[in-house]
Amino acid sequence: MDFAALMSKEISKAKGDSKSSGPGKDKDNTPEPTKKYMRRGEVEAARVAAYNEEQERAERDRQERQANKRKLEEDEAARKREREEKKRKFAEESKKRREEEEEAAERERRRKLGLPEMPSKSDAEQTPDNAETEDIEEDELLAKLREIDEPARLFGENHQARLRRYRRLVQRAASKQKITDGPIPTILEPVPGAKMIIPAKIPKEQDERLFLLRQLGSYFNMVLSEWELALAKRDISVRQSFQGKQAYNAMLQSRENMKPLFRRLEKSDLEDGLLEPIVEIVHKAQQRKYVDANDAYLRVSIGKAAWPIGVTMVGIHERSAREKLHQSDQQAHILSDEATRKYLQSIKRLLSFAQVRWPPEDQLQVMG
Repeated sequence: MDFAALMSKEISKAKGDSKSSGPGKDKDNTPEPTKKYMRRGEVEAARVAAYNEEQERAERDRQERQANKRKLEEDEAARKREREEKKRKFAEESKKRREEEEEAAERERRRKLGLPEMPSKSDAEQTPDNAETEDIEEDELLAKLREIDEPARLFGENHQARLRRYRRLVQRAASKQKITDGPIPTILEPVPGAKMIIPAKIPKEQDERLFLLRQLGSYFNMVLSEWELALAKRDISVRQSFQGKQAYNAMLQSRENMKPLFRRLEKSDLEDGLLEPIVEIVHKAQQRKYVDANDAYLRVSIGKAAWPIGVTMVGIHERSAREKLHQSDQQAHILSDEATRKYLQSIKRLLSFAQVRWPPEDQLQVMG
């Protein structure tokens, strides 16, 4: 069979199928044919419409995310304000409680030292007009003037003039009791550096002795300030190390242990048996003779006794040198009480720091 016969057979078969279907049959089920070709304008319009729809959807998502983020930020800001308010209230309560504790401690210290009572806050907040207009009866005013060793009456002075004079004297006395700032707060008036040279011996005059106590307080505060400043200048890695923290704790402990010595200097009740070696230690330290200062410290700490721990009976027979064990200059002051031991050891620590801060010119005066 040739190719022409096959083609005619296929064409006749196709015509038969089209006639058998007939017009009007399955008209509703026949899908509409799609456009095979579209114009460029229609394609561009469809692309623009799809792009706009995509942009609108992205804008809605962006606005929704911004709204959620704004809500979260507002909630976080509200929580932060609440935390800050709690911190502020807690800080105010802590500050108030700390001020009350400091005021109570200061009142107790003034009571022990016999100092005048510290005015309360209500008295401090009192207006000057009310303070000035507050009157004192004549008999009571005369008694108060006599208590402070002042003339009760002056020639040509009336009651108001006496009242003003009494108030001036009270204010002057209060200014003399002003507590100076420093590592250890004290009522001892600070001495300038040029007048801080400690003499070798304790003066006998009362005024010179009081000035010596001021010199000692100023010197110890100066060394403590230099020590604290030297520790603060270290690198952060050194400060946060174990040795750095130990050095800082030693400084804090020394500053705390020196407070009983300052209280005794303020009351001027330090006995000569302790004041003399302390003066000798400071005098030698100012001359940068640290070995001699250390020898003075050893004498005051362990004494000269053959048995510094307190042994007095070393045999069954009475010896000629037995009475030397009971001599006062051979006893160790560091064994007298705990507070004395602590501030004498703190003086030794100050001496070690002073050797580093102000090194001696003679290398033989360097402590081991």
